[in-house]
Amino acid sequence: MNLPNKLTVSRLVMSIIIIIILLFPFHLVGLTFPIVEILEVSCDTRYFIAGVLFIIASLTDFLDGMIARKYGLITNTGKMLDAIADKVLVNSVLIILAANGFINAIIPVVIVLRDIVVNAIKMEAAGKGVVVAAINSGKLKTASLMVGTVLVFFYNLPFEMWNLPIGDFLLYFATFMSLYSMCQYYAMNKEIIFGKEKKK
Repeated sequence: MNLPNKLTVSRLVMSIIIIIILLFPFHLVGLTFPIVEILEVSCDTRYFIAGVLFIIASLTDFLDGMIARKYGLITNTGKMLDAIADKVLVNSVLIILAANGFINAIIPVVIVLRDIVVNAIKMEAAGKGVVVAAINSGKLKTASLMVGTVLVFFYNLPFEMWNLPIGDFLLYFATFMSLYSMCQYYAMNKEIIFGKEKKK
């Protein structure tokens, strides 16, 4: 297993740890996370811990791709692991945040729906011998989603001081870009999807 794949696996492991931190009923085993007051905002420190892990996991997503491209270590296994780790990290966190009332449920619904559609388009294209590359609107969606999620983990601080819901804005923007990029993927590949298979 090369270095990029090890980073990807570490992201998957951190994703599972984040899920446990956010969902496990620690009070049943006598453990509690302290609640702290920061700038008159009551903050559950379990979200701070999960937020730090989310940042580290997100950085591994950037590093594994950069290293794989720079040193020619791109593999099919790496691509598969990367896609799984990304979805486990982002989608599970969004669903948990929505279930706990931190964000609107429409955000994970749209994000997950978009992922299903885009992945289906990529799979159909791949079956016909065409590789669908990432597009800029998708990259902008991902960047907004990551930063917005981090801000939610940290209770939108320091912007909460000025009543600026930057975290929510970025997540809603990412939701819009998800729909927009999904439409772009479809428009760019509909001829491939409904056309004949590429001859080998």
